[in-house]
Amino acid sequence: MKFLSNKKYRLHKISPKQNTYAVKVVFSLCLLIFSANYLCAQISVGADDSLRYLPLLRNKSVAVVFNPSSRFGDKHMLDFLLEQKISVQKIFALEHGIYGNEDAGAKVKDGVDPKSGLPVTSLYGGSKEPSKSDLEGIDIVVFDIQDVGARFYTYISSLNYIMKSCAENDVTLMVLDRPNPNGHLIDGPVLEDNCKSFVGVHPIPVLHGMTIGEYALMINGEQWIGASRPCSLLVIACNNYKRDMFYPLPVAPSPNLPNAQAVFLYPHLCFFEGTNVSVGRGTDFPFQVYGSPFIKKGDFNFIPAPSYGSKNPKHEGKKCVGEDLRDIPINSLQTLNLNWLISAYEGSKNKDKFFNNFFEKLAGTKALKQQIEEGKSEEEIRKSWEPGLSEFKAIRSKYLLYP
Repeated sequence: MKFLSNKKYRLHKISPKQNTYAVKVVFSLCLLIFSANYLCAQISVGADDSLRYLPLLRNKSVAVVFNPSSRFGDKHMLDFLLEQKISVQKIFALEHGIYGNEDAGAKVKDGVDPKSGLPVTSLYGGSKEPSKSDLEGIDIVVFDIQDVGARFYTYISSLNYIMKSCAENDVTLMVLDRPNPNGHLIDGPVLEDNCKSFVGVHPIPVLHGMTIGEYALMINGEQWIGASRPCSLLVIACNNYKRDMFYPLPVAPSPNLPNAQAVFLYPHLCFFEGTNVSVGRGTDFPFQVYGSPFIKKGDFNFIPAPSYGSKNPKHEGKKCVGEDLRDIPINSLQTLNLNWLISAYEGSKNKDKFFNNFFEKLAGTKALKQQIEEGKSEEEIRKSWEPGLSEFKAIRSKYLLYP
């Protein structure tokens, strides 16, 4: 270290004032670098990539599948497309309607959008898919709906039927992709053929770990739509997205998923919709609690009442005893939680009336109900899912767009 003795390179003591200044400079540089990297890594959804899809929509006759989650920045996608002089001819409405104010399961009616004056055709109430006349004169259907990554969330079922109709009527479907807030999880029983319904149309697990764009590619590639030919499909991908990223949804995807906690708990609690246990519909915290008048013990209780998104909640006006999950750390949910369901069943006063006919459709299998009634542990039940999950993961890997 001879150079240190050379006057040219002599080290000097730094005063406290200089030291403070140096620390501030280094900190500012680090903050600047971090901010630049963060901004560069900001997730942008398919709808943000207007330079890519607007040229494909110009001079075309367009139909749209939108709801409140369909956004371009702080604008609704419909407003944005109309401002861009895109020839939107009609709107297709899914569960909860185009303004997201209909109850779960409530029929959505045909009508006219009071804001734009465009005709609205319901795909949740009567027919599940657009008819030939619905698509007459339409060149492209634009699908921009936020999914939450669970098999029983009906938007992916609607996607299937829309793809089928587009394939049969030679209409292109454009999917504007959005992140899956539960995209890091692949878990649950794989749907069996004898349990198919609108809350499960394909052989996938409860948590499929795909964006809605990836899911559309899988529907097409696996020929699940049941048409004689594949759908002409365009997926406008997200940018800077990795499926293990935390993605707080900018808009509630449906009335009873009002916040991130509900979105993350939804796949774990939705099984209760097939039982006599409430998930908090009719409270200020839907899908963040569970309880029932028939559960004997619990450290939490609530009383459901009619509210926005739940006009006739389960156990309306009755005291429900159960568990408050609002403080459960989101990052603790790394597998599908069955312990809440098993615990509620074991603590119920009327086990013979615990399950209803909807449960097997939600589970996608008849085995889960039997396993719980037989007193199987969560570990034993999970082992029975492994063959189906392994097969699904091999199929899924062919259609992934994101790391």
